[in-house]
Amino acid sequence: MLRISIMLFVSIVGLAACTPAEPTLGPDGKPLPRLYRISDRQAPQIQFRMLDSINALRGAAGSGVLEMDAQLNAAAATHSRDMSIQNRPWHFGSDGSSPMERVVRVGYPGQFLGENISETYETELETLSAWMEQEDTRRVILNPAATKMGFSWFQEQNGKIWWTLVTGN
Repeated sequence: MLRISIMLFVSIVGLAACTPAEPTLGPDGKPLPRLYRISDRQAPQIQFRMLDSINALRGAAGSGVLEMDAQLNAAAATHSRDMSIQNRPWHFGSDGSSPMERVVRVGYPGQFLGENISETYETELETLSAWMEQEDTRRVILNPAATKMGFSWFQEQNGKIWWTLVTGN
């Protein structure tokens, strides 16, 4: 009987250790950010999860769907890395280039429509949520004239992520 009681006690303690801890909340009542590490093999999943999420939001707003564009992805990746080098989130490259100039440089044949950027430790979907809370960045995402999208990021060793979303038609 003692042996069964000990095994039951050990099992209960083991299961209690598996219970997820409550997230630590900040003063605004939202969970504090956790480090989000992105592996190379996650890249396509992240890009298409963002595309699917944006298309769901666009559908609800009555805008058409976006297609992922490799050239716009390249412009977004270049700018994400450049923002990290500059250590500031802004729309101009270290060489003074504008978003419009960057899409021309990668050979995009269409028209540049908008760019959203972010410096954060948050996931792509948390970043999308933050963009949807602001009128100017929400307008880029929901622009009915947009038909193409580029999305990329650069993650520093410390975990900070520089996100860039570019739209065009």
